[in-house]
Amino acid sequence: MIHAFILIVLIADVQQPSPMYFRSIDVCQYYAKRIPRQYGNYGNKHLVPAEHRITAYCKPVKVNPQNTLVYDH
Repeated sequence: MIHAFILIVLIADVQQPSPMYFRSIDVCQYYAKRIPRQYGNYGNKHLVPAEHRITAYCKPVKVNPQNTLVYDH
């Protein structure tokens, strides 16, 4: 088991089913920051319909690297 960071992506407050795991919190946070911006959900969030709102964040987890794909970068 190793410590890793799972990228949680929520679209309209529903967690997406394909998680990504990263060894580095910095790399995980890079993607967590970029994903919502890709769809224009920054700035005036109240103008974006609820079904199009995207949130992404990183959560520390323990994973088995033999059974889980863990990205280094």
